[in-house]
Amino acid sequence: MTWRAHDARRMESVRVQLSGKRIKANGRIVAAAADTNPAFAAYYDLQTDDRGATKRLGMTVTLAERERQLAVARDEENMWLVTDHQGESRAAFDGALDVDVVFSPFFNALPIRRCGLNERADSVTVPTIYVTLPDMSVTSATVSYSSAAPGSGEGIKVHSPVSETTLTVDADGFIVVYPGLGERI
Repeated sequence: MTWRAHDARRMESVRVQLSGKRIKANGRIVAAAADTNPAFAAYYDLQTDDRGATKRLGMTVTLAERERQLAVARDEENMWLVTDHQGESRAAFDGALDVDVVFSPFFNALPIRRCGLNERADSVTVPTIYVTLPDMSVTSATVSYSSAAPGSGEGIKVHSPVSETTLTVDADGFIVVYPGLGERI
């Protein structure tokens, strides 16, 4: 899947392998310099468990002056180990099971698919590990999703730290249109 940003020179492309709710994904976000960010490229690999909860996210961000890595992994006790250029830290992140990455339409599919919001009308509020780009800061955030009945054409409403909008998703729960962020091409 590939998305093109609406209002910036930015793209994301990801190869996804599915096995039930389990996801293995390898992707890249490429952004030209803008008022809000320098030019950067971010490569990521993601693995979820059989429920669709994130097990591991590895990320490399390349800027003109440096390259940095980030690894975020959840253990059996639902604690997260974050390894970055400053070392390692361990935290619960409010019980988060999902990771969201700024500038990425792909990562919103994780809670949508895990909670089955593409299959039924429901509302959920989920604690999330929030990764900003290109600095790769890792924080805790709460994101709310609300879906209407499948086939209603109403999309999935999302309220996150950076937006409040309605997403269009395909039958598998992957984002087709994220207003203000990107459209799948």
